[in-house]
Amino acid sequence: MAKKEGIKLVANNKKARHDYFIEETYETGIVLHGTEVKSLRLGQCSIKEAFISIDHGEVFINRMHINPYEKGNIFNKDPLRVKKLLMHKNEIYKMESRAQVKGYTIVPLRVYFKGSLVKVEIGLAKGKKLYDKRQDIAKKDQKREAQRDFKVRNFG
Repeated sequence: MAKKEGIKLVANNKKARHDYFIEETYETGIVLHGTEVKSLRLGQCSIKEAFISIDHGEVFINRMHINPYEKGNIFNKDPLRVKKLLMHKNEIYKMESRAQVKGYTIVPLRVYFKGSLVKVEIGLAKGKKLYDKRQDIAKKDQKREAQRDFKVRNFG
């Protein structure tokens, strides 16, 4: 868990950045119950399979898995329940209109604590084609090779 500027990272969705071009990001709050927050503080969260839906002007995150809190007994909630995200209406309308264009979707990028509040970063994303992924992998390989050569020249 990385800690910087009062931000404690809980979960990161690396697959989203691999599969999509992220065009815009939004920071949202999330409606949780007490035992879910305690479980998040322990870092027990996964957003790999999660997705965002918009119904009647409200934003929800589906399939976000928060492990049940060990000492939570009857107060534990369903780990995969649908959770409401908190955003301003104008942001929701803007994001919804952009997401209705073909090829666009809304994906969760990371879950983190900002101070004592749980935040979810979501992104408006456009799907990558297979050749886009290959180009990204080739760029990473070139960058890695350049750094390796630089290291060998300067320290060898």
